[in-house]
Amino acid sequence: MTSRRELANAIRALSMDAVQKANSGHPGAPMGMADIAEVLWNDYLKHNPTNPNWADRDRFVLSNGHGSMLIYSLLHLTGYDLPMEELQSFRQLHSKCPGHPEYGYTPGVETTTGPLGQGITNGVGFAMAEKLLAHEFNRPDHTIVDHHTYVFLGDGCLMEGVSHEACALAGTWGLGKLVAFWDDNGISIDGHIEGWYTDDTVKRFEAYGWHVLSVDGHNPEEISKAIGLAKGIIDMPTLICCKTTIGFGSPNKGGTHECHGAALGQPEINLTKAALGWDYEAFVIPANVYAGWDAKAKGAAIESTWDAKFAAYATEFPELAAEFTRRMAGDLPANWQEVTEAFIKATNEKGENLASRQASQKAIAGLAEILPEFLGGSADLTGSNLTSCASFKHVSGKEPGNYISYGVREFGMYAIMNGMTLHGGLLPFGGTFHMFSDYAKSALRMAALMKVQTIAVLTHDSIGQGEDGPTHQPIENTSALRYIPNMDVWRPADSTETAVSWVCAIERKTGPSSLVLSRQGIPAIAHDDVQIAAMRKGAYVVSEAAGDIAVILIATGSEVTLAMKAQVALAAEGIHARVVSMPSTNVFDRQDQAYKNSILLPNVKRVAIEAGITDFWRKYVGLEGGVVGIDTFGESAPGNALFEHFGFTTENVVKHVKAVL
Repeated sequence: MTSRRELANAIRALSMDAVQKANSGHPGAPMGMADIAEVLWNDYLKHNPTNPNWADRDRFVLSNGHGSMLIYSLLHLTGYDLPMEELQSFRQLHSKCPGHPEYGYTPGVETTTGPLGQGITNGVGFAMAEKLLAHEFNRPDHTIVDHHTYVFLGDGCLMEGVSHEACALAGTWGLGKLVAFWDDNGISIDGHIEGWYTDDTVKRFEAYGWHVLSVDGHNPEEISKAIGLAKGIIDMPTLICCKTTIGFGSPNKGGTHECHGAALGQPEINLTKAALGWDYEAFVIPANVYAGWDAKAKGAAIESTWDAKFAAYATEFPELAAEFTRRMAGDLPANWQEVTEAFIKATNEKGENLASRQASQKAIAGLAEILPEFLGGSADLTGSNLTSCASFKHVSGKEPGNYISYGVREFGMYAIMNGMTLHGGLLPFGGTFHMFSDYAKSALRMAALMKVQTIAVLTHDSIGQGEDGPTHQPIENTSALRYIPNMDVWRPADSTETAVSWVCAIERKTGPSSLVLSRQGIPAIAHDDVQIAAMRKGAYVVSEAAGDIAVILIATGSEVTLAMKAQVALAAEGIHARVVSMPSTNVFDRQDQAYKNSILLPNVKRVAIEAGITDFWRKYVGLEGGVVGIDTFGESAPGNALFEHFGFTTENVVKHVKAVL
């Protein structure tokens, strides 16, 4: 029988060989965590290599994603569709083994990791989703949602602040099915960590409300016992502190930072393989080791057992089973289009003068009626973001519900939401002040990179925020989010545009959306059916010129009303302007050229109006056009006074138009 150590050494050998061939990568962490991975994946992890996405699998997250050859080795050895040729092309163009684990590239990789701390935070999101769905769908004698989330993490993950945000919340929620393994090797890129990391990690996690265990990370019996204990704790997450040697087996580089982020070099690999008793050429795995790792038959049997349980569940609870299937598939309700079209039409007919944050709350309330997967939340700003509604029930992990108070944890909130979305079955949105999207930007970027659907509700969108002053007045934030590839940013001009923005964000399954909303009230605009349909394209003519078009005014959000007032003033002077509302520049940019030319007529001068930085708008108005914007930080005063002070007046727009013409 193949020994555990020989199975673990296969991970070490593949990691050394792949990093050496690429001359790039991090062999130390995979070599140090190989024994932990062997025990977890062979004895505890519930997964099926032939169907990586079946609903009740355990989720495995490699938070210290620089050690990516660990997970690639595991996936290859256990039987996922990851042939040896892919490992041999590690870190090369179009390889399924990129430098860090990338969601969507590699079967079995649950989330993109690499920015440290976000993997464990995604893991908290996975575990929260499991708990919420178990509350919602499980019934006595019918447990269809019952899986664990296992996370490997390193010192860097623990140093990053987002891990504090997420792990504290995990303790509050009592996430008993979350088990994290800390690779306690005392090494980071700069060397031995005692000069910059002396936290008492055990006490820290105990203070969060975690169950903490400590083991020798190279002792399979200790590791197995700890995992068994962790699985028996149902009301607390568990941290297993694993004392390991980075680069385990390397005679000259093991236990040092020299094996953290660089190839060992062929001479050292030869010495290491000899020390480990691994007498095989590069990328050669003997048949007995493959047999010891192969999880295909076991995984298929586990999934088959679950399939039988789900069939019995579907017989007794057919509506619940159908709903679970729909939601895990990410499908919208069958009556979605009918209901949302009616909702948008009713919103337009009502014509309420509202702040777009208030219009957003009405949209949330209306859409929640047909979206049981809707999961709201806010970073301690519910009363300001207006992200809750009467039908929502607050949840803290102890009781079921569909609205989460995340506390003052913007970064953690959006990274947790990424994990929830990746888990499946839920559609999370979270609110904060737009200014604090800076805190959350890395998580928002990761959602865009992974092409996963989350919705950021970002209120208090400009100097209209008013008296709180420049610390709370976002000037550059809207444009900064627009520059994130695959992020759709919506800044609606009234209640109807807000409703359309929400519907488009929910329908979008290939990336995140940010809804940028006003604190101050905005007048309603009367829209016809053609305009409502065109809103979905990101920009449309909201008010046509009365005569030959001399200039096009482009505006977003609360400034659309200002543009329409300027249109009237210009007409009085014989200058005819078309007003274009552009609620989403990102969506507009994806339209075909014919549509774009029909809205922004070629060879017609343009002036953009937005309470934000001006440079962004040069892509639409050109160097010869004009921009009414703000390139300084704001001031503390009532919002109306600030708009006047910074030139967001009819007179100033007219002045800019005349200068352009």
